[in-house]
Amino acid sequence: MERFHVKRGLMKQVSADGGLVKLAREHFEDVKTSGDGGFEGRFGILSLVSGEYGPDGTLLIEVQQMKGDELSDFLEQEDGREQAMESRQRWSAFLDAATGYDAKKRSDKAKEFAKKRTKSLSAVRQARHFLGMSTSLTNDTRVEAEGFIVEIEEALERGDFTRADGRAKKLAKLLEG
Repeated sequence: MERFHVKRGLMKQVSADGGLVKLAREHFEDVKTSGDGGFEGRFGILSLVSGEYGPDGTLLIEVQQMKGDELSDFLEQEDGREQAMESRQRWSAFLDAATGYDAKKRSDKAKEFAKKRTKSLSAVRQARHFLGMSTSLTNDTRVEAEGFIVEIEEALERGDFTRADGRAKKLAKLLEG
């Protein structure tokens, strides 16, 4: 399952314009409704594309692409290579429309959230190390720090890296002073 960040306000706009299913029908074939506003479809080398907007403002996508002999057979057909290229173009155009970001911006967003995740994990490790070594922290500060650690871990579990990053900064500030 892949997760793509969606430009603010785009989910409402897509819903008002007929939803993700309608958008998918513009790019894929055999599109069917699945779940709450989700879809399943296919095109060319993309044997299954299913997706839905998540509650956290992201686009959740599952993609299965042809492989091995099936892909080789497909590419050897008369227009197989052209269909494969069109599959990739349609996939990219769909993501552009469904997220509001082009490929470069999607990549930048993914890197940004990965960085927030990494920083949050690092902050938890450093705080635990510091809590284990420090003899001058009050019990109240230790309890508050553990509370922040729990919040950070829960946010990471939910995939809310922005919240985890914010909590990590507050944790660092608490342990500095």
